Amino acid sequence: MATKKNQIDQNLIKDLANLLTETDLSEIEVEQDDLRIRLSRTSSAQPIQVHAPVAAAPAPAAPAASPAQAAAPAADAKPAGNVPSPMVGTAYLSPAPGADPFVKVGDSVKEGDTVMIVEAMKTMNQIPAPKSGKISAILVEDGQPVEFGEQLLLIE
Repeated sequence: MATKKNQIDQNLIKDLANLLTETDLSEIEVEQDDLRIRLSRTSSAQPIQVHAPVAAAPAPAAPAASPAQAAAPAADAKPAGNVPSPMVGTAYLSPAPGADPFVKVGDSVKEGDTVMIVEAMKTMNQIPAPKSGKISAILVEDGQPVEFGEQLLLIE
């Protein structure tokens, strides 16, 4: 990520800023070893802020709930079949453009089956089914930006 211990990779910051803009997110944070980079914006008219403390930082605060998440039941009330996004990224329902989706509503899945992919930082992360069951709803569209914890699909 950095060529020297105290030097920040400018290309990484540009890539993160582009990801922030492309996904219309208000904040993104990346941490590796003793380097932590956080980009945030309060509105489209203000510049992006960059924070890169080298020393150990306190645990990041929980992200604010979006209006869609605020209307959802409390975290304790989530059914075991909810599949949340483990990261901020872009959800893909199929392994490649034009390919058949991993799952459709009504399909049966086994625990551990790949149900979709979330791309983050040009890395494709397979999302496994947390339990066996039937897909009752797919809550995101192919290519949709997703937030950490956002519900992706439901399994009965």
